[in-house]
Amino acid sequence: MPCGEDWLSHPLGIVQGFFAQNGVNPDWEKKVIEYFKEKLKENNAPKWVPSLNEVPLHYLKPNSFVKFRCMIQDMFDPEFYMAVYETVNRNTKARVLHFGKYRDVAECGPQQEVDLNSPRTTTLERQTFYCVPVPGESMWVKEAYINANQARVSPSTSYTPSRHKRSYEDDEDMDLQPNKQKDQHAGARQTGSVGGLQWCGEPKRLETEASTGQQLNSLNLSSPFDLNFPLPGEKGPACLVKVYEDWDCFKVNDVLELYGILSVDPVLSILNNDERDASSLLDPMECTDTAEEQRVHSPPASLVPRIHVVLAHKLQHINPLLPACLNKEESKTCKFVSSFMSELSPVRAELLGFLTHALLGDSLAAEYLILHLISTVYTRRDILPLGKFTINLSGCPRNSTFTEHLYRIIQHLVPASFRLQMTLENMNHLKLIPHKDYTANRLVSGLLQLPNNTSLVIDETLLEQGQLDTPGVHNVTALSNLITWQKVDYDFSYHQMEFPCNINVFITSEGRSLLPADCQIHLQPQLIPPNMEEYMNSLLSALLPSVLNKFRIYLTLLRFLDYSISDEITKAVEDDFVEMRKNDPQSITADDLHQLLIVARFLSLSAGQTTLSRERWLRAKQLESLRRTRLQQQKCVNGNEL
Repeated sequence: MPCGEDWLSHPLGIVQGFFAQNGVNPDWEKKVIEYFKEKLKENNAPKWVPSLNEVPLHYLKPNSFVKFRCMIQDMFDPEFYMAVYETVNRNTKARVLHFGKYRDVAECGPQQEVDLNSPRTTTLERQTFYCVPVPGESMWVKEAYINANQARVSPSTSYTPSRHKRSYEDDEDMDLQPNKQKDQHAGARQTGSVGGLQWCGEPKRLETEASTGQQLNSLNLSSPFDLNFPLPGEKGPACLVKVYEDWDCFKVNDVLELYGILSVDPVLSILNNDERDASSLLDPMECTDTAEEQRVHSPPASLVPRIHVVLAHKLQHINPLLPACLNKEESKTCKFVSSFMSELSPVRAELLGFLTHALLGDSLAAEYLILHLISTVYTRRDILPLGKFTINLSGCPRNSTFTEHLYRIIQHLVPASFRLQMTLENMNHLKLIPHKDYTANRLVSGLLQLPNNTSLVIDETLLEQGQLDTPGVHNVTALSNLITWQKVDYDFSYHQMEFPCNINVFITSEGRSLLPADCQIHLQPQLIPPNMEEYMNSLLSALLPSVLNKFRIYLTLLRFLDYSISDEITKAVEDDFVEMRKNDPQSITADDLHQLLIVARFLSLSAGQTTLSRERWLRAKQLESLRRTRLQQQKCVNGNEL
């Protein structure tokens, strides 16, 4: 069995070793998973695994061990593959068993052919996810992951994305030459070189590579291949991710960290092209996949690589400055959390000062912005999401770069964010809601297909007078539903499907927002910088990187703290509410009490306190009183409702 660093460069050799030792006994699969788990537990081992997020595809060796930080954008139908198959030597008639797991292309020597009628052949299912890099991931997150990783790679000498002549990159026994390739390839199709190749004469299709893909130019399509990223301007590879175990644990929009075997074999495109030609000769009624579906489900491997997953886990967060899992009672995690919590008070004070400057001297708005940034949906009662805290910052100067630069500040603090410029044109033309394309059999992404804990900043100061058309009304409704119910209704043509989410929405506007908000705070600038860009840039440049990193840890960590209210404080709050209602029945409603409790919750957590104290309750009442008084004053000044 290969040893040393072979698990990184030749993981299939490791798999082959376990398969050879155990044969058809299914225990070999568990042993493979355990082997890689143990390898990744070794000191800094994950940092040595090349990441598709950072390393260009042409630098990675085919069939090497890689990792990928991604979001599930779509889930394709499960596909069949030949888990175990047998080859026969044409000359000697010798039979050899092979494994098909973790492969797109079956291993088949020059004088070998697959015996499809072998009783030892095993057919199993695997699930395919279409995964994209995490939408809206901040630049500081990408840079931190790059700096942490120690994998250093140079351009692969065995693979160039533009080359389609070689068929099997790592099967040295194939020894394919360009002049032999066409004949060899034709033979491969006859003998089933793809582990579950579509056999035209078979009533049941077996596939390792999802039906029939092809190169873009061969389809004569006018539009380039759409990688289906939810947000504009996103970079990085999309991947077809093949999952073999526990795929029911994952769902659309989950953020995953995957470890698996990279498959970018150019033979996939060649085989898929020929398959498409063959399928065109069949009865159209028997060919159920449309050309568009084939294009989407089997794109060129050089454009959309495949990853055969060995290990996968959901990420609680994507902040590289924190331990990956914050729920486990691991000593390392506990030590990190307790150490940071001990210095929480000065971090909060510095963050409050920093945000006060960013909000032009408004310390009350800065207090509420902190509460917003650490807010999260902690549970759902029936359909009501508890813990959401959407803020509408009104009073933002119109036709100013203030909101743009405020978003840049937020970008530097949170791991993932997006700024939606709420212009009339954008509302009428942007695709916010994902929809199902039944022709291509895929979920077409929209701007609101975002992972949990994304910060969505909606800039309403850009909204001008005009009329919303039907798509515009639907988009505004979608934003309202997101804010109110923390869900997005994906459009499946014949019905809508609810996708719950947990997205922090922050609205900047001149007057009161058109969208619903849990809390409106009117900005009261204490200074107006003559040059907004210069002012905001100086704020960031004056901040030490170590302090900025503390802010980032603070805002992520506090989302995961448990929180409770003792019976004693619950009784005190109830008595307080009754007393306030007695003095002035109109002064506070049940909704106001709910908001007070939310403010008190996040105010306590912002100070590192996991239970509500009398002091924090009084401070929450004080903040809410100041906010309401300010809104009332502004209403009197303007003579209209804010």
